[in-house]
This record gives sequence, structure tokens and C-alpha cells, in this order.
Amino acid sequence: MPAQAPQVATRPRVPQPRPTDVFADRLLAVLSGQRPVHWMLRHTAGPAYDELIRLAEHGPLRATRGVRPVVRDIGYYVARPGAVEAFARIGAGDEVRAMAFRLEQGADLRWRCTAVELGGPRAPHRDDD
Repeated sequence: MPAQAPQVATRPRVPQPRPTDVFADRLLAVLSGQRPVHWMLRHTAGPAYDELIRLAEHGPLRATRGVRPVVRDIGYYVARPGAVEAFARIGAGDEVRAMAFRLEQGADLRWRCTAVELGGPRAPHRDDD
């Protein structure tokens, strides 16, 4: 009688969240005051960290009337391989804000946020003055 190969238990594959979903949640956590800005330090590149500091100073997405903001919807566009431009609709009760961000994948294959903006008037950049 031939020997049977041992059976190996396999686990069902759990789908991994997209980088756009992960970063929308991370950015919301900082801009709503749930996390400090330095929590994003290793997840940003270029001027994005400075912009995040500037945005977070004003607490633009802090809970209003006791309603905690949540990511309602996310969309994205692949600008080129390794670069994604994304938007998220952030809702807090009846209020909805737009958040846009750019992700770029480094040589180490990690995604980093390279730009972030919130809907509404933009403040001038220091080099624009």
C-alpha cells in the first residue's frame, strides 16, 4: 500500500487592504486629532509631512457635535506604476469634506504619502510668498 502524503491545513487567504484605504485611515487619524502628526513621519516623503503638520495644526477634521469623522468613500487613479493619486470623502454627521493625497512606492516597495490636501481654500506655500 503506497504511503499517503501528509495533509497540510491551508488557511483561506485574507485580502489585504489597498494602500489607498490604509493611508486614508492614517491621514484621517492625524487630521482628526486621534493620532499625533509624528505618527506619519515614516509614512511620508518630500513636503507631505510639512503639509500634514500645517493642516493638523488647525484640526480640520476634529469631531463636530460629538460625531467622529469616518472615511465614506475612496477613489484613486494610477498616475504611473508606483504612483497613485487618491481622494476620500470624509463624513461627520451631515458634513462631508474632501481629502486628496498622492502615494508613491519607493525602491523598498513601501508606499509613502507625498502630497495631501483638504477641500477648501488652499493656504499659500512658503516658497510662493
